[in-house]
Formats: sequence, C-alpha cells, structure tokens
Amino acid sequence: MNVAVIGTGLIGQAWAIVFARGGCTVRLWDGDPLALDRALQLISAQVRELVKQQLLDDAQALMARIQIFRSLDEALEGAEYVQENLPEVLEIKKEIFSKLDSLSGADTVLASSTSSIPASAFTEALPSRHRCLVAHPVNPPYLIPVVELCGAPWTDGKFIEAARSVMRSIGQKPVVVNRELEGFVLNRLQGALLREAFRLVQNGYVSAEDLDATVKDGLGLRWSFMGPFETIDLNAPDGLQDYCNRYGGMYQSISEEQTGTDAWDAGLVAELERQRRSLLPKSELLNRRLWRDERLMALLRHKKQLDSAE
Repeated sequence: MNVAVIGTGLIGQAWAIVFARGGCTVRLWDGDPLALDRALQLISAQVRELVKQQLLDDAQALMARIQIFRSLDEALEGAEYVQENLPEVLEIKKEIFSKLDSLSGADTVLASSTSSIPASAFTEALPSRHRCLVAHPVNPPYLIPVVELCGAPWTDGKFIEAARSVMRSIGQKPVVVNRELEGFVLNRLQGALLREAFRLVQNGYVSAEDLDATVKDGLGLRWSFMGPFETIDLNAPDGLQDYCNRYGGMYQSISEEQTGTDAWDAGLVAELERQRRSLLPKSELLNRRLWRDERLMALLRHKKQLDSAE
C-alpha cells in the first residue's frame, strides 16, 4: 500500500515508522525542505532504538520503504491513504485538505492527526468531503497503538471502515468514535481523571507524588492490559452488574463532589509545578521523556510476548 504522510514533525515522523513497519511504502512531504531532510535523520535514529529494544528486526528494510518528495502532488501520486500532521490551526487544516482533496485519487482516504479540531470544521466545503476523517493517534504512535477514528456527519462509513482496515493491517488498534465530540474519547477520559487528581491535591488529600503513585502502581497496572469495564467485570464475584449493585451507591455519593467545572486554579498549577520540579528539575525533562519511551518499549515488548503466548 502507498501511504502519503503530510507534515514531518514528531507525529509525522512517528506515523512514517508505523506505516513503514507495517509494510507500506511511505511518501513523506513537508512544506519546509529542511524539516523534510531532518525528518529522515530523526526517523533513522528512532528506528535504530527500536532495533536495540528488540521491537524491530530490519531497520534497513524499513528505511528503504520511506521516500521523501519535494512537491505535494508527487507525494500524493498513487497514495491510497493520506495521514496529515500539520499544526493545530484551523486555517492551515482547511488549506491543506483543500489541496489533498483536489490532488489525490477519488478513493483515497484523507485522515488528519488532529487532537482537537473536528473533521467537520475543515472539510465542509470540500467536493469530496465524504472521504475525510480524523485519525487521532496517541503520542508516540509507533509505541502506543490506539488510533481514534472520527468522521464528520457527512463522512461515508466505507471510508471509516477503510481507515480501520488500514490501521489494523499495520498493527495499530483503531477505535471508532461514532460522532464528533470535543477531545474525542481518550482526552475526555484523561481529562476526567486529571480533574479529580487536581481536586484531591488542591484539597490537601494527597501530594502530587503520591497521586502519581496511586495511578502508576495501582490503577495503571490493571489498565495496561484491561479497560475500566473489564476491570470492574472481574472485580465482583458475578461480574459487572454485581459490581454496580455493590458499589454504585458509593460512586454516586462521590460523584456529587465531582460536579465542578471551574478552570484549573492558577495557584494550584503553580504548587503542582513546584512539587514536580522538586522531583524532576526542568533540565532533566528531556532525559525523563527518553526514559518514558524506553519504558513504553519494554512494556510493548512484554505485551507482545504475552499476546503471542495466548
């Protein structure tokens, strides 16, 4: 399959790895020639790390499937699927999708990596708007496989299914969001947890460090291989309904304290920043991000080994 990756920032680079790893021929384009050349170097470095972490066998073969193109029309020639990764600016999205619509084949899937702009906002005026959708990855997508697929009201279902088929074929985990909503699904779940985490710290119940420990050494261990519904299904003798009967009243009582919609308090943000910097100086953020990616690689390797054993 020929795939065009439009925009070669961090997400575009990661998508190039995902598609090439999945056996696709990747056609890279960026409006900035320097960014385009730099992307290949950065992709190569990431691929070498994947080999080092035993998550990839043949770096040379993967890199051979990635080509760069100086003109957009050449990058789109023969592309069956397009993944756009330009900045989160509505006018930029409108402009690039207008070009993608006019230059690509009639059956080409046009997907955006946007994490905040609904497809309807930048595709309404397009002649072929029925083939446009959001394919929102989790960063970095070459380590975290979930991709949220969300069309506009006019997106043809067959293009959603085509995108889902592509994602499955390259080893990603597509999740279909049935209709547009702000933040899609993942960010809304993350936002709900963040709001309660901020509230618990603000009201003095727990420190930032211990709140993080509660998730990473508690909830997160189960959530790394089960979702919340499966979790509660297994946490009561007779399954999900039994769990709801046992604990529904407690959660209802708790929810009455969780109804606030105020913005995050500036003083609280400053206090959380102070606590985080006492644990991790700002000068160490990059190294810690690299540590995070190594841990993700180790977890991904472990999960793949478990999946192959089942």
